[in-house]
Amino acid sequence: MRNNINKLNTNTENTTVVLNHRNVNYGIASGVDLTRPYLYTPELAYDLVFKFKFIMGEMFGLLFVLFSTFYIFAVPEVLTRPECLKVIFNNAVKRTIDILGAVVGLILALPFMIILPILIIFDTPGPVFYTQLRVGVNRRKKDRRYHQKVGVASEQRDRDRRRENYHGKPFHVIKFRTMVTDAEKKSGPVWATKNDPRITYLGAFMRKTRLDEIPQFINILKGDMSLVGPRPERPNFVKDLSTKVDDYTSRLDVKPGLTGLAQVENGYDSSIASVARKVKYDLQYIKNWTIFYDIKIILKTFVVVFTGRGAC
Repeated sequence: MRNNINKLNTNTENTTVVLNHRNVNYGIASGVDLTRPYLYTPELAYDLVFKFKFIMGEMFGLLFVLFSTFYIFAVPEVLTRPECLKVIFNNAVKRTIDILGAVVGLILALPFMIILPILIIFDTPGPVFYTQLRVGVNRRKKDRRYHQKVGVASEQRDRDRRRENYHGKPFHVIKFRTMVTDAEKKSGPVWATKNDPRITYLGAFMRKTRLDEIPQFINILKGDMSLVGPRPERPNFVKDLSTKVDDYTSRLDVKPGLTGLAQVENGYDSSIASVARKVKYDLQYIKNWTIFYDIKIILKTFVVVFTGRGAC
């Protein structure tokens, strides 16, 4: 037994391994330090770009849905037609030019706005300015106040705002006075003629040079008139001429103008024949309208102002 134990101890001593503790390395578990910034790596950059594209795609998709919904349910069908969009764009451009032109015109005409009222007061007794009812653009292309119900026309509104049919929107034009006070008190509304005794001496000069129309820049700013267009006419003349001159009311499809093709080519109205010629010019202008056409007519107007051609 003792011999066996000695052999066991001998075997144990021979198989025992003593390790040096200084050569042992122990593992260390460590977490991610969130306080330290990430190092830039291509993988991280790719991940950020992907997330950015995803977010932008979702935003654009949401905006597309919102604008599509608005377009379908809120935009009138008429505005989706290319020809209507062209008309709206042209009207916006023309209105912008009208406003700019009227502002510049009033600034340049400021000396006349100061001097002419003084001269008018000393020339003849009466007011400096006078206003007169004229007919403007006809925006009512058809009667929208009536609709059919079982074959009977019924009125949608209790009353019509336009109590009398002027064939266009009435407005009051503003001018420097060129005639004696109460010039039409006895005769009623009549055309001005050459050497008209109702026209004052100063008034004849202002009508010849078109200086009497300077205050109409205010009508342009108000939106009743345009720089270029058919001449605004009085309601009683419109009513009478619409039955005597073919296509007369067609000239009311656009705003009346401070100057126009008919004004520079034909002068003031003096007879039915001259009105018929002016209507042809007006319809030619409406049919062939462009911004450059307006500029050409404005340049012709300067020639008329400096030469006095076409005025009575």
